Amino acid sequence: MQHAENSTIMILDFFHTSANLKKIPRQGWIDKLSIDKPESVADHTFSMAIMGMIFSDLENYNTGKILKMILLHDLAESTTGDITPEQITKEEKIILENSTMKKILNDLPLSLQKQYCFLWDEYQTNNSKEAKLVHQLDKLEMTLQAKIYSNEGYSKERLDSFFNSAKNEIKDPKLLELFSKILEK
Repeated sequence: MQHAENSTIMILDFFHTSANLKKIPRQGWIDKLSIDKPESVADHTFSMAIMGMIFSDLENYNTGKILKMILLHDLAESTTGDITPEQITKEEKIILENSTMKKILNDLPLSLQKQYCFLWDEYQTNNSKEAKLVHQLDKLEMTLQAKIYSNEGYSKERLDSFFNSAKNEIKDPKLLELFSKILEK
């Protein structure tokens, strides 16, 4: 009985940690646009999940794997905050996020820890078609949000770095078509 109760408490701790994403603002919007109340990391993840679900179902990807990878891709930020490239080096960020993910996932049963660590590593190394898609969806969602901010009157010049970053990263022809359509609206 004690083990089951501890397991339940640990899973609840994981849920609380994950819920922190609702309070973590996307730092790039603050730094580049001086937005007072930008979207949260959870907002971004939800929008990506919708994109991932639709695109992976249409293109016959493993939708479950895509959605899990999307839900995990920024989970470390529930503890670290949204760290931008201007704050620390890419290598430092990888080390920090990897150690943070280990701690976060440690609250889950071992079978889930292994599964989610594997998906996290796959995403980080970008060595599968699903990981490549999730990285591109991350940029596509950023483009959509940048366009929303542009339509709300934020500086198009300040948003160009977001659009250019996405344009350089998105390789899938159908995602590139969506990227172009987002810019047209």
